Amino acid sequence: MPQRQPFIPPPYPFDRLDEVREIAARHPQGALDLSIGTPTDAPAPAVIEALSTSNLERGYLPSIGTPAYREAAANWLNRVAGEPVIDPANLIATVGSKELVVGLPHWLRLRRPDLDTVLYPAVSYPSYAMGAELAGCRAVPVPVREDWTLDVAAIDPADAARALCLWVASPGNPTGASEDLGAIAAWGRANGVPIFSDECYIEFTWDREPQTILHHGIDGVVAVHSLSKRSNLAGTRAGFIAGDPEIVGFLAELRQHLGLLVPGPVLAAAIAAYGDQGPVEQQRSIYRTRLEQLIERLSALGIDGPMPSGGFYLWLDITDGDGWELANHLAGELGIVTSPGEFYGDVSDKHLRIAAVRDLGPR
Repeated sequence: MPQRQPFIPPPYPFDRLDEVREIAARHPQGALDLSIGTPTDAPAPAVIEALSTSNLERGYLPSIGTPAYREAAANWLNRVAGEPVIDPANLIATVGSKELVVGLPHWLRLRRPDLDTVLYPAVSYPSYAMGAELAGCRAVPVPVREDWTLDVAAIDPADAARALCLWVASPGNPTGASEDLGAIAAWGRANGVPIFSDECYIEFTWDREPQTILHHGIDGVVAVHSLSKRSNLAGTRAGFIAGDPEIVGFLAELRQHLGLLVPGPVLAAAIAAYGDQGPVEQQRSIYRTRLEQLIERLSALGIDGPMPSGGFYLWLDITDGDGWELANHLAGELGIVTSPGEFYGDVSDKHLRIAAVRDLGPR
């Protein structure tokens, strides 16, 4: 029997930006880090108040979240969707969303040990592929069209037959593309492949109303949400999954054995955040303004930065050179640290992502 080789973690993508950071630091206004989608704006005061006064520090709360949390999250999603799409019974808390993204392939393989493949967008958040690799699964990228949306028709039937799940993100990271979630849900049901829809930018859409895959029913689909972007709470780690009762129920039982739970004070803060839409509307305006300012500054440098369909990233198409060359150029010209496209897939090396998470200022 061949001996299995030890896993050696690859360099974390954003740890590779030291040279870009050094160039940006030499700018007269210093370095401005726009490489990671880390919120920098303040959470709502009511959320901080709830976090600090919950009196829920002691005791173990349910891994799936308290009834109040699940109801608040379901009410929020139904309100954003514009119609009832989910019941709290089919929604459970998660520790942010990255825990779920990276852990999911391993957990789904326990559910279906006969399957070994994770399908994910060829240009996407790198954790979809890493989760598959850490679980010893096949990570199979799905081609994207010219508008950066998933081309599910291009999935090899042999890969679909082995698939534990298909990941989709809408609006997508890094491209900001908005998917036809109804068509993707239909493909998943036709092929018996669960669809996991990463929707953490659902309220930051610029050319359409917010969309969730749950608009198209809950059978065979799971929506993944997080308060990290919506409410500037990345440091508190609060999110949820909602959808297919059997899949959500399986993950609920499994996560309970793993001891994964959102701390009580965070649940209290999250309930306050889900109940107040005002701060999110303010944040939408902030991100839109920052995107427009970035587009204007890039245009002055002769660089085209199209407005995304959603999200708070600019995804630049590079005619000459590659993402690293443009990252170094922008570090020198504007003092900004950005992300070369190769971080998001082998087919996107001639692209660059800029996160509109800070004000550019007079650079």
